[in-house]
Amino acid sequence: MTDFALEVENLVKVYAPRGFFRPGESVRAVDGMSFTVARGSIFGLLGPNGAGKTTTLKMLTTLVRPTGGRAQVMGFDVSTHPLEVRRNICVVLQETAVDLFLSVRGNLLTFAQFHGLDRRTARVRAGEAMERFGLTDQADRKVQDLSGGYKRRVQVAKAFMTPTPVLFLDEFSTGMDPLLKREVMEAFREEARRGRTIVLTTQILSEAEELCDDILIMNHGRQVARGDVPTLKMLSAGVYEVAMTFDRVPDGIEEELAHLRPIRQKITANTLEVAVKADEADVLEWASKLSRRGHLLHVELSGASLEDIFIELTKKGA
Repeated sequence: MTDFALEVENLVKVYAPRGFFRPGESVRAVDGMSFTVARGSIFGLLGPNGAGKTTTLKMLTTLVRPTGGRAQVMGFDVSTHPLEVRRNICVVLQETAVDLFLSVRGNLLTFAQFHGLDRRTARVRAGEAMERFGLTDQADRKVQDLSGGYKRRVQVAKAFMTPTPVLFLDEFSTGMDPLLKREVMEAFREEARRGRTIVLTTQILSEAEELCDDILIMNHGRQVARGDVPTLKMLSAGVYEVAMTFDRVPDGIEEELAHLRPIRQKITANTLEVAVKADEADVLEWASKLSRRGHLLHVELSGASLEDIFIELTKKGA
């Protein structure tokens, strides 16, 4: 038995022009992706919009057939053994629709029955999932009457209804409040500790930095970086984050920042946050110079965040 939950080799997906009478160029959404994912790990697939993340997930979950290459999930090929792949996975895609005409409880029980759970086990797990995701008071309401955030809760709750060894999540935290998101992330960690493999995409890079054991950054259908967070940070040596809080942000500070060519910058109320690629001595000199422009209350200098790395690497491939 392989140690890998996922094995991907030279995976390709090409979309032909839409419409028989509409000429145009084909789109190479995924262009030769190769990677493995260890069992019991939390794996993050990151990239800007249009990078090919969701297409990759759809191929791995048998929703889209690859144009070329191969992929295996728990040892089963996604093209030749799609049914066996589906028996080993649970999928929560961003556009996945719950059954709007069923109640919350009905959605969970129906999902459990599709995965072969007996009625008693299904009822117990549905109760636990509704309690965990704050859905108990909504149990008998039709999903079509719920807000977008609650609909998302129902979708994610399905992931905890079945004991499938691999869980795929596409933008799992959409519509969640911070407290619920924190609880869900801890639940995912517990699932991974029990040996379940979790594969996720997210646009919220702090989530990936906090949650993922292993991260792959892709752009234009190709891999641009791979590793855990410390490994990825080594790729951006010389990138620093500076946070400065003034009693009042000095006038003309935007022009001062422009000379630095920052990777990113943000001014909120009286706080300046900027990420720059430069020598540490130059960063310290610049920060000292800027601090004399106003009444400085607090300053903090740190290494690159995953967001800085992501922006730098994906800009290079743009």
